Amino acid sequence: IKQGFVIICKAIKLAIYEFGNNIDFKLTNDMRGAMILKCVSTWREDLPLPFERLKRARKKTVGTKQTIKAVQKGQAKVVYVARDADAHVVEPVIRACRENNIPLIQVESMRELGRVCGIAVGCASASITEE
Repeated sequence: IKQGFVIICKAIKLAIYEFGNNIDFKLTNDMRGAMILKCVSTWREDLPLPFERLKRARKKTVGTKQTIKAVQKGQAKVVYVARDADAHVVEPVIRACRENNIPLIQVESMRELGRVCGIAVGCASASITEE
């Protein structure tokens, strides 16, 4: 039982890492009575994933300073800001986006944004400069 519990915990950690907050877990029994943990994505297929465009981008900025520079130079096509970032860090990015009419997408966490940008730490903001 202990080994099965460890395997389930690893599966949950992996699913959360891959899908962030967009996943549900359902514990069911199979026909033999064994417990089965199902991980179900809560993304609807007809809606675009917020990170899909960022993942596919040929060029992007990572971090607040680079993102603000790209917005001010008119290079940023869309900007991503983490909701859990400190306000004093992302407020200049949000203000620059409003002034330059750049679309702004808020995402749940810095950790999630950093992972999508290919870095091992959290990221407060990022932008796409070339698709």
